Amino acid sequence: MLCFFFYDEQGSVFPCEPVTIICPYRAGGGTDRLSRFVADELNVRLDETVFVENETGGGGVNGHVSGANADPNGYTMTMVTSDICTIHWMDIASINYQDFDYIVQLNEDNAGVIVSADAPWDSVQELLDYIEGRPGEVVFSGSSSGSIWDLARIGMLSAAGLDIDSVIWSSTMDSSSITRLLEGEVDVLTSSVTEASCQIKSGKLKLLAVMSDQRLTGFPNIPTLKEEGIDWETGTWRGLAVPNDTPEEIKAILEAEILRMAHSEEFLDISRSNGFEVRIRDSKEFEEFVEEQDTLLGAALKLGGFIN
Repeated sequence: MLCFFFYDEQGSVFPCEPVTIICPYRAGGGTDRLSRFVADELNVRLDETVFVENETGGGGVNGHVSGANADPNGYTMTMVTSDICTIHWMDIASINYQDFDYIVQLNEDNAGVIVSADAPWDSVQELLDYIEGRPGEVVFSGSSSGSIWDLARIGMLSAAGLDIDSVIWSSTMDSSSITRLLEGEVDVLTSSVTEASCQIKSGKLKLLAVMSDQRLTGFPNIPTLKEEGIDWETGTWRGLAVPNDTPEEIKAILEAEILRMAHSEEFLDISRSNGFEVRIRDSKEFEEFVEEQDTLLGAALKLGGFIN
């Protein structure tokens, strides 16, 4: 295995002590499972103990704040998510995406436009035409108001030239939105394709389009919104970041080893088994992507009236 070594001002090789990955969410969830796989792999690749610390609370806020405020020495990484692009807009934390240096993005769980199998729409354009002709009739859901899946709806309607209030948003506070769609309580979900994949593949639900810049590997026949002429993409994503001012040499070591891991068969296997859509971006690409997401999600929050 090719190894990289960096000597700090004290002459110590990096890493020479355990490395922590902060997971801002509970143990057992998707972000936690990804964090623990990465930690196990880096134990070997860095030849040093890497462990996961779940710093929960505030819907991911506490962990992101703790990670941003950690010592910038490479010994604390954070599994950052799309929440880093919304918490400052909603004024629930003083940090923002600029408080991190980005190492590698590992996955992306894009939103989809999902309807029941017997819905009268077979394309997203048919759905949008119906909404335009019958404002206030179609009921959308996916999660709570102001969440990433609500912003997915807002951004899509705005990009399509429709009033965001031309549909009804029915807030769901838990994971019951798929059940509500199956039972006919709502008409459309703008939510995670991954979470609804079983029902889509079994034919109980229809996926009309995905909010991604490319077609998803699990659904190669489903077009993106951009292919349908709607310039909008969003979803949740995860990747590793370190606090600002972490030495460039240390970031280079971490990026090189994490990229090797991310392109391994083991990573692809664990991603498939967990239903994760793999999306790898290096540090420069990841930083540019996060900056773009921050702008897009901030604009969607303003359109939705969640911020001034």
